[in-house]
Amino acid sequence: MVVEDEPSLADLVGSYLERDGFEVAITGDGAEAVPLARQVDPDVVVLDLGLPGLDGVEVCRQLRTFSDAYVVMLTARTEEIDTLIGLSVGADDYMTKPFSPRELTARIQAMLRRPRTTIAATVAQPHRFGDLALDVDGREATVAGRPIALTRTEFDILAALARDPGVVLTRTQLIEAVWGPSWVGDEHLVDVHIGHLRRKLGDDATRGRYVRTIRGVGYRMGTGS
Repeated sequence: MVVEDEPSLADLVGSYLERDGFEVAITGDGAEAVPLARQVDPDVVVLDLGLPGLDGVEVCRQLRTFSDAYVVMLTARTEEIDTLIGLSVGADDYMTKPFSPRELTARIQAMLRRPRTTIAATVAQPHRFGDLALDVDGREATVAGRPIALTRTEFDILAALARDPGVVLTRTQLIEAVWGPSWVGDEHLVDVHIGHLRRKLGDDATRGRYVRTIRGVGYRMGTGS
C-alpha cells in the first residue's frame, strides 16, 4: 500500500512495485489510509510523513493497533527528529526525498526476504533473561509475565541477539540477520530500534539488563539481573 499525496510520485512508486510483481493500492489521504489498510491487509506500507489532515505519524500509530505490516516512512525533511518520531510509532525503515524508487523497491524486497526461519530454528525453545522471556516460534516477548507489544523489526532484533546470548553482534551483523545482506542504508537505524526496544522492555542503556551495549563493538543480550 502506498500512502503519498503527490500523485506523480505515488504513481511512480506504484509502477515500480507492480513491475516487481506486487499488487498495489494507492491513496493520498491519511484518513483514508487506515480503513484501506483494514480492507487490503498489506504486507508493506510506503507511508509519507507529511500527509495533509492525518499525518504519517498518526497513520502509523493507528496501523500498529491492528497491522504488523512493514512500514517504510518517507519524509521530505532531513532533521533527525522526523526520523526518530517516525520510527518511534512503529515504522521499520525510512527514506528521505528525493529518493530512488529502485532503491525503495530493493529495500522492500529485502524486508520480505528476512531470514525469520533461520532465527526461529536456532532459538526453538523459549529463552529467559531474568524477567524477560522470549518465545521465537510464538513471536512473543514477556517481562515478568506481561506481554510486550513489539514491532516485527524490534522482535527480530531481539531474536537475533538471543540466538547466541554470549556473542556481541555489530550493527553490520544485526543488519544482515534482520534486514538481510542486500539491505542498503544507514546502519545507525539499528541504534534507533534498539532504543525503542529498550524502552518497551523497561531497560535502558546505562543498566543494560536485557540488551547491553558493548562500547565500540555492538550489542549482546544481558542476564536481566
